[in-house]
Amino acid sequence: MKKSIKLAVVAALALGATSAFATNGATLIGMGAKARGMAGTGIGMSHGAESALTNPALITSVEGTEISFGGTLFMPDVSNTNDLTTIGSDKGSADSDADMSMIPEVSLATKINDNFYIGIGMWGTGGMGVDYRNADTNAQMDMVTNLQLMQFGVPLAYKINGLSVAITPILQYGSLDINYVYDTNQDGTANDNGMGVGQDLEFGYNIGLAYQMDNITVGAIYKSQIDMEYKGFGRLVNPFTQMQNGYTNDKLSTPAEIGIGASYTMKEHTVAIDYKQIKWSDAKGYDDFEWDDQNVISLGYEYKTNGWAARVGYNYASSPISEQNYSGKNSANLTAGTVNMFNLLGFPAIVESHYAIGGSYDLNEQTSVDMAFTYAPEVTETYKNFASNDITTKHSQTGVSAQLNFNF
Repeated sequence: MKKSIKLAVVAALALGATSAFATNGATLIGMGAKARGMAGTGIGMSHGAESALTNPALITSVEGTEISFGGTLFMPDVSNTNDLTTIGSDKGSADSDADMSMIPEVSLATKINDNFYIGIGMWGTGGMGVDYRNADTNAQMDMVTNLQLMQFGVPLAYKINGLSVAITPILQYGSLDINYVYDTNQDGTANDNGMGVGQDLEFGYNIGLAYQMDNITVGAIYKSQIDMEYKGFGRLVNPFTQMQNGYTNDKLSTPAEIGIGASYTMKEHTVAIDYKQIKWSDAKGYDDFEWDDQNVISLGYEYKTNGWAARVGYNYASSPISEQNYSGKNSANLTAGTVNMFNLLGFPAIVESHYAIGGSYDLNEQTSVDMAFTYAPEVTETYKNFASNDITTKHSQTGVSAQLNFNF
């Protein structure tokens, strides 16, 4: 059964030619074109069927049955400059070729009666990756990283008066592949290091609450941590530096999230605000590489009238990675330079601010289309690598989302 599910997910992930960079660390800022058009805002504002993964309690706004098909074309722009001259290698700059990917989404929600609602969905929820195989020098070590995450969920919601409660059992598929080339003997002989594609399938859950009173909606969510294991990951980290060994952790868990949100509607105008915390510091694997929790603030505005809607939004979260400068090794047996190198070269989750614009247009009474554009301005970070020299990464992002909705 697991093998069959994995094959189905692999087929869906194959829509993307490269790995998907996510914006808040390794998670997308929003699930669906409506939410992304408001920079991810959706904990206290319903977006119909696509609310299933943001706050499942808000699928109770669906009046009959709603189906949404869509996806995001994600285009990160990442470049790196690395100095390995201290250990007899190169100093050089290169652009990552992992610059485009497609992230799919399918959501369905239906009203059973005045109290019960149910849905089903499949969402690409995040990932990250770089590709330096075409770099002119070996300063980037031909580094290739590719993490992809997809979730299947069945939201179950109950509504009484203005209060809605819901739970979404989650089945998550993850795929991780890391490869790099490094001359550990300093004799000109390339040493290829690769883990192959590690895959895992694990369960989690989301819990949502929402309460609507007059023109105000408030919501709260909790998403469980999902412990993922990718065989070969720990072994691959060890030769990253000649100065240490002993890292054996193959786990790279999806972190827990907790959040609250609210929205206020006045005629055609709706303003919304979300706050959530992504708990990277408790997630296995990410804690070893010193990732910090992220406090995410999202602000969104929607103007909606008969037949169309316009949206804008802003999302901010400080980078979960930062330069490490401790002496010796951390509790995971990793030097500060190794952590800096692995984070900034292979997993540069350094973007912070995100701007969004979007809209909807009703094709007819049953069919509508949503569009969204997101942009994260360039961020530059410089750390000390494991050779005690500078490593610098520049990272910006653009994304285009489209979604087709059917109501009946």
